[in-house]
Amino acid sequence: MFNRTSGILVHPTSLPGRYGIGDLGDAAYQLIDFLSDSGQSLWQILPPGPTGYGDSPYQCFSAFAGNPLMVSPDKMVQDGYIPHDRIPFVPDFPVEKVDYGWVIFWKNQLFEAAHKWFIESGGKEQKDKFEAFCTDRQEWLDDYALFMALKQEHVAHEGGVWNTWPTDIRDRKKAAIKKWTEKLADQISLEKFRQFMFFTQWLELKAYANSKGIKIIGDMPIFVAFDSADVWANRNLFVLDKEGNATEIAGVPPDYFSETGQRWGNPLYRWDKMKKNGYAWWTKRIAASFELTDIMRIDHFRGFESNWAIPAEEPTAVKGEWKKGPGIDLFKTLAENLGPLPIIAEDLGVITPEVEELRDTAGFPGMKILQFAFGGEQNSAFLPHSYAKECVVYTGSHDNETTLGWYLSASDKEKDHVRRYLGRDGHDIVWDLIRTAHQSVAVMSVIPMQDLMNLDNSARMNFPGKTGGYWSWRYTADMLNEFIGSRLKDLTELYDRLPTAEGAG
Repeated sequence: MFNRTSGILVHPTSLPGRYGIGDLGDAAYQLIDFLSDSGQSLWQILPPGPTGYGDSPYQCFSAFAGNPLMVSPDKMVQDGYIPHDRIPFVPDFPVEKVDYGWVIFWKNQLFEAAHKWFIESGGKEQKDKFEAFCTDRQEWLDDYALFMALKQEHVAHEGGVWNTWPTDIRDRKKAAIKKWTEKLADQISLEKFRQFMFFTQWLELKAYANSKGIKIIGDMPIFVAFDSADVWANRNLFVLDKEGNATEIAGVPPDYFSETGQRWGNPLYRWDKMKKNGYAWWTKRIAASFELTDIMRIDHFRGFESNWAIPAEEPTAVKGEWKKGPGIDLFKTLAENLGPLPIIAEDLGVITPEVEELRDTAGFPGMKILQFAFGGEQNSAFLPHSYAKECVVYTGSHDNETTLGWYLSASDKEKDHVRRYLGRDGHDIVWDLIRTAHQSVAVMSVIPMQDLMNLDNSARMNFPGKTGGYWSWRYTADMLNEFIGSRLKDLTELYDRLPTAEGAG
């Protein structure tokens, strides 16, 4: 299913620009041009959904909606959805990080102004497109827009989490749905308008990327956030009590990295009920994701074989039990419904033979992280000489230190191992590892943008298990230069990863 190719990992929020957060405007198109010019075929992103608590793209308000913070104000003006003089005053945003509170406040003002102008003065063609968008995506959009409007209405009470709402709307009684849909009609329209803007801009960008030979690799968390439209609208598919409280939650048990494990808090699926209805929700979720992306990385793939179920009242992930997932039955059903599935399995952490069998039976490549290869076992499965072709190699991921940060903080044993293995003296260690990734047999090689720029841990994107201050890294336009592009293209050509149209791959 996959050709020998390479690409870059960077989320759109990290792109440069004057509006406080990377967006889908000029900088995104310039990134596509950079990828094309440097011989790349892949652009990997993080989950593109609307972020909630902690600004994590892995805890979204919907598995179907897009993040309106990534909408480009300049594109809105160019496409005629708001006059330039209606854009609110642009503050002096920081350029090297996202200040989410500030950005959210300003973008809310922008959308309110744009929506008001659109309703009052928008053209017929634009309004027809909006109506068609709302009709085409009605199945999830109506629930999502009402959910977000209700959260805003009840935000003063425990943050507006859905199971704290009045009982009738919490439980989705028909009369309550009707009452609140009418009462919050303006806010619901605004929420739909935000999604219309996101999907319009994203699909235009994806079409441009595909025209340049670039495929977008998406990222899908296996679990959804408790405080999401998905859980509120599909309570019967999740392990909840009658009041809507989760009784078991997801996470991972204690391991080398954490004595108490990780307590994620996501509700678990009722796989038995999902199977009875032919995995309809999963089919819709995967289909919606492939509208936005070409390839999909599924985070915590092992949960499809077994997942760590933690009693909701437990403060840590120490107490729990492994519970079986749907296994290959889910992916057979998805393939029957949707055709071939270009999926990458995130198979990091404690992986059992059963998980490996599921991955291989499904035909999905797994992941290799070079940072994990050194200092421990000399026969580590993360060392390139042990790779099978069907895998995707990364120097690091959004959850790791940058490669330079990792090397600077590594033990003498680790540094010695990596230098001896690569046959290098360590003075250019990051690009030595980029070279190693590209020359490996892995069918795809993906490099985080921070590593291309040789940045230290001040550019780290996330630290698993910690909240506050992460997901905010951005680069400035001058940092992505021709020198990096030419160096990257040289390695890409040398190790036969250029697009097939150029005679390789």
